[in-house]
Amino acid sequence: MMVGRIGHLDPIQPENRPGKSDQLREGDRSDSISLSPEARERAEIYQVVELIKAAPILDDVQIAALREKINDPAYLNERTISATADRIMDAFGL
Repeated sequence: MMVGRIGHLDPIQPENRPGKSDQLREGDRSDSISLSPEARERAEIYQVVELIKAAPILDDVQIAALREKINDPAYLNERTISATADRIMDAFGL
């Protein structure tokens, strides 16, 4: 029995397969992506919405306690203001 050509394919010489020339050359292997300004804006909005969803929900009792602390002159000192400013800066990644 002799194995010959099968249609247009040559089983003995695999480098002659159809489509070989369609493969990427070594220098063509770079991908890139660019986002439109609208896509960037939507991504920012999505991030803000997710931050809001993750934020703890305060009830009226907690808000009243915070107002009482803020109105107390002994509470608002340099240490408290500095710590609050640091937490705000950390929240914004600054």
